Amino acid sequence: MKIRVLGSGAGGGFPQWNCSCPNCKAVRAGSIKASTRNQSSIAVSSDGERWVLFNASPDVRTQLENFPEIHPKNKVRGTGIEAIVMIDSQIDHATGLLILREGDPLTIYCTDMVKQDLTTGFPIFNILEHFCGVIDHPIPLNGDSFTIPNIDDLEFTALPLKSKAPPYSPHRDDPHEGDNIGVVIRQISTGKTTFYAPGLGAIEAHVEKAMTEADCVMVDGTFWTDDELASVGRPLLARSIGHIPQSGEGGMIEILNSMEKPRKILIHINNTNPILDDNSRQRKILDKSGIEVSYDNMKIEL
Repeated sequence: MKIRVLGSGAGGGFPQWNCSCPNCKAVRAGSIKASTRNQSSIAVSSDGERWVLFNASPDVRTQLENFPEIHPKNKVRGTGIEAIVMIDSQIDHATGLLILREGDPLTIYCTDMVKQDLTTGFPIFNILEHFCGVIDHPIPLNGDSFTIPNIDDLEFTALPLKSKAPPYSPHRDDPHEGDNIGVVIRQISTGKTTFYAPGLGAIEAHVEKAMTEADCVMVDGTFWTDDELASVGRPLLARSIGHIPQSGEGGMIEILNSMEKPRKILIHINNTNPILDDNSRQRKILDKSGIEVSYDNMKIEL
């Protein structure tokens, strides 16, 4: 299984265009050891030629230009993208679909709730019908796995997560199963698995089981502390907007430290998070726990 991190940042990327928090200010000045980050997305393949894209961020054009394996080969137009899996309908995970309008119809796998959002409150699917079109496939939420044509040797299983739908969703204040999912990616020939969930608001029993049994977990690295957004004048708690902070009781470090098997990788890292500084005290805490921080263009093989 080959995994490519296309973007490792949270919504807005790093530095965020309108932010002068200590991290953003320092990375612009070059005064900390830190890498800039696009908004989160990964691509997965079994053969290195044909790929499944997970989400399509607003940075997708830059991400694909930095990814030669997915460029057209032996013809004028083409792509190594066979399909796109949407884990939710958030603006920073779906807007990039519009950037991919110049080609053939987009093959998209999503839950019924995500399709509803992307045809009503944020009607990207409707807009794309005037350009390339969309061929959508429902993602089962009953524990059944699904496969994707031309993606040999990989199967995918969705796990419903506790979360809220985006603000523009018709059921924003009425959560439904399928608003947000994690995905277990399994290589059939080897049995190796990766669990991918860039947004985690709670570790339910079925999520804990999937993480514990996985060979690799790529999970929510958004915030270091629950009240981190207060540093930029936003009185929102991480947990209230669907993200488990890394530090503190019940935080992601404590959760991951309880798991022996998987390789542990954080993704979807907010611009305010001190772990973006490679030399920070917080980064050293992660290093001591054997928890990695993903970066753009990171390559993972299982």
